[in-house]
Amino acid sequence: MFLSIFDIFKIGVGPSSSHTMGPMTAAARFLDDLRGGREKEPGAGELASVAASLHGSLAFTGKGHATDRAVILGLMGFLPHTLDPDAAEALEAELRTQKTLSPEGLPTLAFDPDADLVFDYGPALEGHANGLILKAFDASGLLYMQETYYSIGGGFVMTEAELAASKHGGADEFHAEKEEAGYPFPFGSAEEMLAMGAKSGKTIAQMKWANEVSHMDAQTLDRRMSEIWGAMDGCIERGLRMDGILPGGLSVKRRAKAIHEQLRQESGQNLAQPHVVNDWLSVYAMAVNEENAAGGRVVTSPTNGAAGVVPAVLRYYRDHCIGATEEGLRTFLLTASAIGGLIKHNASISGAEVGCQGEVGSASAMAAAGLCAALGGTNEQIENAAEIALEHHMGMTCDPAGGLVQVPCIERNGLGAIKAVSAASLALRGDGTHFMPLDNCIEAMRQTGLDMNMKYKETSLGGLAVNLPQC
Repeated sequence: MFLSIFDIFKIGVGPSSSHTMGPMTAAARFLDDLRGGREKEPGAGELASVAASLHGSLAFTGKGHATDRAVILGLMGFLPHTLDPDAAEALEAELRTQKTLSPEGLPTLAFDPDADLVFDYGPALEGHANGLILKAFDASGLLYMQETYYSIGGGFVMTEAELAASKHGGADEFHAEKEEAGYPFPFGSAEEMLAMGAKSGKTIAQMKWANEVSHMDAQTLDRRMSEIWGAMDGCIERGLRMDGILPGGLSVKRRAKAIHEQLRQESGQNLAQPHVVNDWLSVYAMAVNEENAAGGRVVTSPTNGAAGVVPAVLRYYRDHCIGATEEGLRTFLLTASAIGGLIKHNASISGAEVGCQGEVGSASAMAAAGLCAALGGTNEQIENAAEIALEHHMGMTCDPAGGLVQVPCIERNGLGAIKAVSAASLALRGDGTHFMPLDNCIEAMRQTGLDMNMKYKETSLGGLAVNLPQC
C-alpha cells in the first residue's frame, strides 16, 4: 500500500486520530454500505435501525477520547476533515432527544445513543486493540448488515477483511505493489530508500515528490502541502491565543498562551538562558496539543496524540533557523512523510498497539528527518536523524490519565520536538554512518510493542493513568 503525504498528514479534529477520527470515518463508511455498497443479509426486511459496540482500547478510553460522540457524528454523515463543530453539536443534541437519524440517501433510522452504543469492556477483538462493530436491523429486529472495523492509528480505518489481507503482505509485496502502480521510487524500507537515492542521485524529498506527482499534478501537490502547513500553523496560532481549562474533568489548565507571552517579553532583552529555544519548541507543541485536547482542528502528524511535534519543529525551522525557505518547508514535509510511511508500514503508529513510542516516537523521528533535510542533510544523515529520535523513545508507554489526551500527552509532544531537533543536530554533525540502522530500530519498536503489557497501551489501566494525585 503506497502511503501518500496526505495519508500521513490528514486535517481532522481532536482529541484522537484513532479514537475520534477513525471511528467517525468507520461510521460514515458503514452508511455508504447501507446506501447500496453491498448486499444486505438474506431474509432481512426494510432497513429500520442501527447500533454500535466499542471494543478494546476504544471501550476503555472511549469516553475520554469522545469515541461515542465520534460514532454518533459519523452515523449522521459527518467526516473529520469537513466537520463543522457548531452544527455537529446542535444535531447531536437533537438526536439524543429524538433518538432517530436521518442520513442522506437513507430512510429515518432508530438510534438511541444511550442504549444502542455499547462500551464492551471484555477482551479486545482479535484483529486490533481498537475495534468497533456496526450493525443495522430491519423493523422486526433481524440483522440487516454488520461490519467490523479497526481504527489502526493516524485516522486509518480497515474492515476485518482488509486488515486480514494486509497482514499477508510484507516489504517485498509492498515494493511490488508500488512498482506495479507506477511509482518511480517504490521503497518499502529505509535500506531501499537509501539505495534508490544513491542510484538516482536524488534526495528523499525528491523521490517522495516524484512518487506523488506520478499520480497527482505538481500544482495540486503544492497547493495541498500548503494547506497542510497552513492548518498546522493555524492550530499553533489558535493554541497560543486560547486560555482556560481543558474539557474532560481533569481541570488541566491551558499553559501555552501564558508561556508564549513570557517568551515574547523576554525576546531581545538578553535576559534569556541559552536553552530558551527548548521553551519555544515546547510552547509550539503544547499549543497544538491543547487545541487537540479541546477537540479543535488539527493535522495528524502522524496521529492526533502526537500532532504537536512536527508542527513545532516546522515552526522552529521557519522562525528560528538561519536560511529557512518555503522550499525548505516543502522538503521537511515530504521527508517527514516518507519516514512516517516506513514506520507505519513496518511497525505501527497506534498507541493502542505499540504504546506512545509509536505515536510521539514516530512523530519525533519524522520531525528529526524533516529538519535534517531542510537544513541540507544528506540522505544518510536524514536516516540517522530519524533513527536517533526513534531510538530514544523506545519503550514509551501510552498511559493517558482519565483516558484524555492531556496528561502526559501535551508535555510529551514538547519533549518529542526537543528530541527531534537534538537528533537532527547530532546527525548533521556526523557523516551519516552509524551503528543502528533505522530499519532495525523500527523493528525493535514493533517487537517492544508486541511485548508491552496491554495496560500500558492506551487503556488507562496502568502507568501514570493510575498514579494520580490524591486530593
